[in-house]
Amino acid sequence: MKISEFLSSAEVATDVAASDKQKLLEELARKAGAVLDVPPDHILAELLKREELGSSGMGGGVAIPHARFHQINKPFGMLARLRKPIDFDAVDGQPVDTVFLLVLPDAPVGERLGALACIARKLRNPATIAALRSARDGAEIYRTLAAD
Repeated sequence: MKISEFLSSAEVATDVAASDKQKLLEELARKAGAVLDVPPDHILAELLKREELGSSGMGGGVAIPHARFHQINKPFGMLARLRKPIDFDAVDGQPVDTVFLLVLPDAPVGERLGALACIARKLRNPATIAALRSARDGAEIYRTLAAD
């Protein structure tokens, strides 16, 4: 699976202000809900339920909050580069400045994990993260992520 299959350049935001994890997830759920025609409070509830299982902060300043919904039929992603890092209860205890929201269809496990594995691999690459952090704008971030 390619990142361009579930992320569009319109869904990349830079200089995002968020005071904490809860407020960031609320904002991302609101934006995703508007695009997907899924109530934002449903998205937020599922994201918070997933976070209760363990933080989606994967370390290195990156988090991939994700949730599944039967209302959608293909993965949907959004990337937010934060103005200032926030505590995300990440596995390494470090604050997060790069957040990729992933909303997945309620499909068989293999199909769901394809998009998640794809973005996780990309965001674990130190060169990719450095490029995202130094990118001038959302278009440059998108090109970095969508490149094979």
